[in-house]
Amino acid sequence: MSLLEPVARLLMVLLPFGICACAVPAMRIYPCSTEGETRDCTNTCGGGTQVCKGGSWAACEVPPVRLACTNTCGDGTRLCQNNQRADTCDVAPTRQPCTNTCGEGTRLCQDNKLADLCEVAPIRLPCSDTCGAGTQLCQDNKRSGLCEVDPVVQDCSSLCGPGTLTCANNKWGGCTAPQPKQPKLTALIRDFHNTFPDMDHDGIAETGIVAGTLGNDDKPVYAHIGPTATVVGPDTFNQWYRDIDGVNSSTTIDLPLTLSDSSKGVYTYNNTSFFPVDGQLFGDEGLSHNYSFTAEIATSFLYSGGETFTFTGDDDVFVFINRILAIDLGGIHSALSQTVDLDAQSSKLGIAKGGSYSMYIFFAERHPIASDFVVETTLSELGTCY
Repeated sequence: MSLLEPVARLLMVLLPFGICACAVPAMRIYPCSTEGETRDCTNTCGGGTQVCKGGSWAACEVPPVRLACTNTCGDGTRLCQNNQRADTCDVAPTRQPCTNTCGEGTRLCQDNKLADLCEVAPIRLPCSDTCGAGTQLCQDNKRSGLCEVDPVVQDCSSLCGPGTLTCANNKWGGCTAPQPKQPKLTALIRDFHNTFPDMDHDGIAETGIVAGTLGNDDKPVYAHIGPTATVVGPDTFNQWYRDIDGVNSSTTIDLPLTLSDSSKGVYTYNNTSFFPVDGQLFGDEGLSHNYSFTAEIATSFLYSGGETFTFTGDDDVFVFINRILAIDLGGIHSALSQTVDLDAQSSKLGIAKGGSYSMYIFFAERHPIASDFVVETTLSELGTCY
């Protein structure tokens, strides 16, 4: 039966009802004359063939084919068959460039979507800490907390010799140089008879008894030709700090310094009843204490910066730093104090941070009423190495 016969029958059914045949759109019929004849054709999926069957051309037959397509993951293909393209664009899993905290990497893309994770190989990134430049491990989009820096070693020194400082794990260790023991002062005490001309009489506070620098023998130099208000003259003064048979007699004592303020690093020797030779040497000579004596201290210190030195005493106190007069509390008087700020006086004293310098302290107790000897200092490296 040809394709025309069904159409004719439809018209015969519709006419009795008054339905105009013109209301039916014309159908395109593609007749063919030779059964089995083929011809080229195309549809949505591409080129194929049609076969003549029963006087008309059959549907265009196109073999299943994969057509080019793209999605979020890139270029791929989608299946086209039966004149219809598949909804899914098949793209092989790919890796696309990305960056995170650790640097450049890739993220997986499949099934038309990008993975949330940007995969970056573990890497060491530059960093720095207290010790210097180093590297820091970065992985999983974050840096590790530790900056790895090779240990740094520097030279250092103490009052007692050289050593090294090592910086590791973001902090400096202590200096390996030999350290002084608990700070102390060693005093040479010279006892005089009460009848010594410069002792056992009233007086006044007076500066300028001694010259501004030590003599070649590391003793104070009397700065006058004749007497002062409290000193008979150069002959008597020059016996204060020198051993003179029959004039004075000597011994040594230690004056330990204790940490009195750890927050500020203050070391103190505080003696407001300083009578180190009571009942010794020439004795008390009928008094309640042995008053007539001098004290001489020779020490050294490391100047690091920021240190101070305070002395309170009666009677005379002369302190020489780097052989230059830094404290002058001369004369016969009640307790007086004076402070040396080493930073402020560094130019006058000729000292520089990091250097070791001498300190000489000269004291005299000349009036039989009281005796104060008080030291306060932030010089932690003070004294001899023992």
